[in-house]
Order: sequence, then structure tokens, then C-alpha cells
Amino acid sequence: MIVLALDTAGVWCSAALYDGARDLVLAERSEEIGKGHAERLMGMVDAVLDEAGLPLQSVERIGVTIGPGSFTGIRTGVAAARGLGLALGVPTAGVTTLQILAAAAATDHPGKAILAAIDAKRGEIYAQVFGPDMEPVSDAMAIDLEAARALAAEHQAHVTGSAKALIEGLEASAAPDHFPAGLAARLVHGLNNPEKPKPLYLRAPDAKPQAGFAISRI
Repeated sequence: MIVLALDTAGVWCSAALYDGARDLVLAERSEEIGKGHAERLMGMVDAVLDEAGLPLQSVERIGVTIGPGSFTGIRTGVAAARGLGLALGVPTAGVTTLQILAAAAATDHPGKAILAAIDAKRGEIYAQVFGPDMEPVSDAMAIDLEAARALAAEHQAHVTGSAKALIEGLEASAAPDHFPAGLAARLVHGLNNPEKPKPLYLRAPDAKPQAGFAISRI
């Protein structure tokens, strides 16, 4: 199965093609762009298809990161994945950014629980614990620092992600989280019954409508 995976959930914009039959990432593009994912994403899709020497019609499943992360970025990726899936008539599926962080860390920490922790700023951490088999043992949640530390201690978990330093009592990391599209594609390939991707938001958006300026509808 050929899987095309997209990531626009953070400051990175990424696309990857994965061949499940050979367990091989055929091509991957990733750039730290901050904003403007909608303008760059489809160009990256074209680039990985060209590198792999495959037409878009060869894609048999679409995967996308669904958050938690940037509200605008998540919407961009999910909309693109759904549009491509509809155009090609293939299944689409989502994978969380926390799953990707945990799967990346599990390779170097076999047999341990993993706490995936993203620094969400404003005193919050996006966190979820995964067991040694990479099955979730807690919900994805937005919690404060002390709750994250308690969660790590409770499960004796290895901590990964941009909130790792905070949880371990060190200076906050300035490096943004990266969610490799190639790894996202592998995870999506392994899903037995993929469901249509839906954004995973763990808190309300920063921008809210100004009720005082609302225009009444007749």
C-alpha cells in the first residue's frame, strides 16, 4: 500500500510517500516555515511524487496529523487530506502529534512507557501516556506542569517532546516539536479501520469573535 502523509500541525510543513509492502519511505520533504502551510503543502506533495516517480493516482491511503498543535495548521492539513482522499476515492486517516512523538521515542526506549509532552505555552502542556506496546494508557489532555510531572512519575515514563525540559526541571526548550511525515505514514499504514480525520483541539482557539460587534441576522 502506498500512503501519502501530510503534516501542518506545527511550524513545520511536511509530506511523505511510504510503501507499506517494503516498509520504506520513498520520498519526504519537510521545511520549518512557521506560517503559510496552505501555500506550500501541495508543492511538497508534487515534490515527493516526482522524487518517487509515482503518479498521484498510485496513492492508496492519505494520512494527516490532526493535532494537538496549531489551529490554523491543523485545519489546513485535515482539509487537504480530505480533499485528496475524496478526489482519489481512497481512505483518509489521522494520527495525533502525540502518537508520533511517542513512536519516535519508543525506538530508543523499548519496554518503557512514554509520556509525549508538547509545550503549549500559557502554562499548559499537551500530554498523553503510551504503554510499552504504544497503546494509549491516558487520554490526550491539556494540563499544567505539576500534573504532567505527576503523570510521568505515576507511569515511570520516559518523557519526550518540547515540554521534556520543563517537566524535568530544566530551562524550557526553544526547539519546536517536529512530527516526521514519514513516521506518520507508517502509523497510518498500520491502522486496520481508518476513520476520516478530525482535528484534535485540546483548548479553545486564541482568536475569538467580538460579540459586541456582531451583526444581528433577520
